[in-house]
Amino acid sequence: MKKILSLVISLVLIFSLFACKDPKDGPGAKEEYKTRSRTISDYYFNTFSSISTYKDQSDDNIESYVKIAKEVLKYYHELFDIYYEYTGVNNIMTINKNAGISPVEVDEEMIVFLEYCKQLYTITNGKTNIMLGSVLRIWHESREKAGDNYGLLPPESLPTEAELTEAASHTSIDLLVIDREARTVYICDPEASIDVGAVAKGYAVDVLYERIKATGADSVALNIGGNLRTIGLKPTGEKWVSGITNPDRSSDESLICRVKIGDTSIVTSGDYERFFYSGDTKYHHIIDPDTLMPANYFTSVSIFAKDSALADALSTALFCMSYEEGLALVNKIGGIDVIWVDKEYKMKTTPGIELA
Repeated sequence: MKKILSLVISLVLIFSLFACKDPKDGPGAKEEYKTRSRTISDYYFNTFSSISTYKDQSDDNIESYVKIAKEVLKYYHELFDIYYEYTGVNNIMTINKNAGISPVEVDEEMIVFLEYCKQLYTITNGKTNIMLGSVLRIWHESREKAGDNYGLLPPESLPTEAELTEAASHTSIDLLVIDREARTVYICDPEASIDVGAVAKGYAVDVLYERIKATGADSVALNIGGNLRTIGLKPTGEKWVSGITNPDRSSDESLICRVKIGDTSIVTSGDYERFFYSGDTKYHHIIDPDTLMPANYFTSVSIFAKDSALADALSTALFCMSYEEGLALVNKIGGIDVIWVDKEYKMKTTPGIELA
């Protein structure tokens, strides 16, 4: 059911990219301006992905984009996996497995990625911390017991404060030791572990964007499990229109708004996809590193930025901050726009958001 829901949301989002039409896009549109889309059949990053273009591009073009996407997503899916190892690659699971034992020799790309994650930790004031694995694992196991999405867990089976506090003592970013010269990564605490879920997909999308753009592509929309990245503008020179998922699942409206965007990325974090209940309380998957509990500020936060990895990290970080803290952070960084949706499903936006 979760896979089907993800596909439906992805299709709604990708089709909405083309929803704001000029005369060329109407019923009498010229054939070359109609859209086409290809779904990437492999379930990389545990999600569905798709690529859309305008029809002035040949079938060979879009198939070449799909081929590139499969190569890029497969590589990074395996590199960042925390649950499985793969032949010929030392990945995140390999590093975690050797925590407190020995450094692990890794590809240069892993070094670059983990160094960037350390920068994101600083940028987000510790709200996006890839060393939170020991805490996130406890909540993941609770969701597994309950069953994602409307699953129930008895109150006595919830993680205890003592259990979470103990786990949090193994989450310092300084436990991650990167030796660029030796090309090794070492976690110097056997109870600590890396979880890159808040950054990994966005990082892979950035690489994919650069690879496809290098082919000369324009007017292309990438939807990697809801992480959107557009390349260029529509052939008419107009902006795209993207829909933002409505976090109110009781509403008949699948989108809470539509937004005009240029060549940029959009990443949304929300409490409406991975969650369970205990009694009347909802427990979702976005954990505030300060409280060690599911963040309780918003129902969704959407980040608009050129850098998809930064957008990914900020969508998690701002979800775990008050509106005032988040606004101050994005103003400090610059070049970022945000849509916040609070618990009453009311929106706040930064000035650069252009509603369609």
